[in-house]
Amino acid sequence: MKFVLLFGPQAVGKMTVGQELAKITELKLFHNHMTIDLLEPFFGFSAEMWRLSTLFREEVFKTFSQSDQYGMIFTFVWAFNKQEDWDAVEKVCHYFRTEGAEIYFVELEAHVEERLKRNQTPNRLEQKPTKRNIKQSEENLLSSMDTLRLNSEAGEIKEEHYLRIDNTKLSAVEVAQMIKHRFRL
Repeated sequence: MKFVLLFGPQAVGKMTVGQELAKITELKLFHNHMTIDLLEPFFGFSAEMWRLSTLFREEVFKTFSQSDQYGMIFTFVWAFNKQEDWDAVEKVCHYFRTEGAEIYFVELEAHVEERLKRNQTPNRLEQKPTKRNIKQSEENLLSSMDTLRLNSEAGEIKEEHYLRIDNTKLSAVEVAQMIKHRFRL
């Protein structure tokens, strides 16, 4: 089994790259908004929504990692200055490592101007209902830059299979091809 953790800041293109990677491999895409957008209408962006989202995700990871599927792509906004995010990544990877999966870390980065454009793309708005309030989504994207570090520092990721891509000027198809070829997926 293969587990691809695709991470980076909001609107960097994680889901779209994941969609393209799923098309050219046998990997299944589990993007982070699949649980968020399921629960937000019931609980808003509350502690209870995040608790349930984590619970749902963990059950999916546990069950999937024990299946005979080829593998999974999971997208995640990782705040490197928050220990709870490091712990969450370790927990997710543990489920897959325990079952002998190969784990791949793919970090995306893009200039903020490009991310602001991507924040409004039809695919993003169709797939992520909570992003349809563009003003609120844009404010969140910009304000998070003041308090969260959403890309790693050089040498911070110690994983054997790690790839960092500045996809500011690359299409999702190009990035998916790069990931597929680099890790022979």
